[in-house]
Amino acid sequence: MWVSALPQRRLTGKDGAMRFMLLQNYGEVESGCLPMPEWTPGDIKAHIEFQQALNQELAERGELVDAQGLAGPEQAKFVVSDGTSAPVITDGPFPESKELLAGYRLVDVETAGRAIEIAAQASAAPGPNGEPIRQPIEVREVMSAPDPEV
Repeated sequence: MWVSALPQRRLTGKDGAMRFMLLQNYGEVESGCLPMPEWTPGDIKAHIEFQQALNQELAERGELVDAQGLAGPEQAKFVVSDGTSAPVITDGPFPESKELLAGYRLVDVETAGRAIEIAAQASAAPGPNGEPIRQPIEVREVMSAPDPEV
């Protein structure tokens, strides 16, 4: 039987846990810290070590599904297509682009509250002089496609 309004289902992982994507953007940090290319090598090293330690902690707890940093926005390409003609590819970012995705973590946790706790840890990553950067982290639940068998 075909149903026109299929319900959304949560994409669950182990034991019915919920999956959340924690998105980090370039730019926009509450602390007003400098962009990373202007940090000292020691500050960059401390920041990366913090990210790696957080990933290790989450992996040991069985909560980390994946975590990746992305190439800088100066390497971004924007692609638009109508599906019938050649796509239009534009180099980015544009001056009006205030935020572009810098990286993400995909976590498999028991509650939304736990995903928010992890986002808070990531937001407090060290920046220049070891000060927390207070970067906004977007927390979004991962949803599966509707079940075509319903």
